[in-house]
Amino acid sequence: MTQAFDPQRFTVRHLSAYRYSEPVEFGEHRMMFRPRSSHDLRLVTTQLHITPTPAHLHWLHDVFDNSVAVATFADPASELVFESQVTLEHYEAPQPDYALERYATTYPFAYTNEEASDLVNARNRQHPDEDVSTWARQFLSSGTSTGTLAMLRAMTLGIANDFKYVRRTEKGVNRPADTLRHKSGSCRDFAVLMMDAVRSLGLAARFVSGYIFVPDHSATQGGGATHAWLQIYLPGAGWVDFDPTNSIIGNRHLIRVAVAWNHYQALPLWGTWNGAPGAFRGLEVTVHVTEEPSDDAIGQKEAKQKEAAKPKEAPKQVEPTQPKASK
Repeated sequence: MTQAFDPQRFTVRHLSAYRYSEPVEFGEHRMMFRPRSSHDLRLVTTQLHITPTPAHLHWLHDVFDNSVAVATFADPASELVFESQVTLEHYEAPQPDYALERYATTYPFAYTNEEASDLVNARNRQHPDEDVSTWARQFLSSGTSTGTLAMLRAMTLGIANDFKYVRRTEKGVNRPADTLRHKSGSCRDFAVLMMDAVRSLGLAARFVSGYIFVPDHSATQGGGATHAWLQIYLPGAGWVDFDPTNSIIGNRHLIRVAVAWNHYQALPLWGTWNGAPGAFRGLEVTVHVTEEPSDDAIGQKEAKQKEAAKPKEAPKQVEPTQPKASK
């Protein structure tokens, strides 16, 4: 059985600020900033600050079991700021070696009746297009069965290597056929394209929003903002993460916040406001994910500091030994 590495400790700082030219009224706002606790992610601390202070704030679990904060406001303001800070422990599998059920190791395969009934929405294409279906089939071996994981790896790498990543701040996603045609897009566009492609092959997929840790001097894309990827349900392995933006398979550096059948069900922040049509001045979003020292590392450092601070004993003076006189 593959053993996980020691956990990495990350702190995620997420700021979203809406600005207006004059005070406006705010309707209900919903936030998905809190990562999903699981066997590979443990929350240590969470903080959420909202300015102006909401008249009411409560939490709920949505139909996908995502944590959602819901805020309502009483007073008008010209600025609305959401600040979330989360510290967590992230457990990464060294090299994903998924134990698929034997019947699912090669494609095509069929989900069990029970799985199929539970995964109806995860297999339903939102933007069916023959060009996307044709593109997906190119990753299948001709005339023979195809290794399931090999096919999904090839598709993930195909997007990462052949498409140009473009950061886009406006809401929404491009249609999968448009992303395929232009060979470019944001992380959301790539996730939705691959979701539609694997769904065209009969596989179950869901959208994931969250964050990504970008190490120093790394070519990883998607840092500095919220990130998006997908999960595919594979019998025996369960929901497996695929990040076509960075050719990541597994959870390396990925911090899951929300999962849903479709991208619009996993928006990090959405709400309404009421005021003059031209009052909106813009939205600023900044995300910083930093690696923190673990408890063990902190403990070792403190132990070394205590040891170094101990007063050093003076060396003992040893009397020289006198040689015995010869008889």
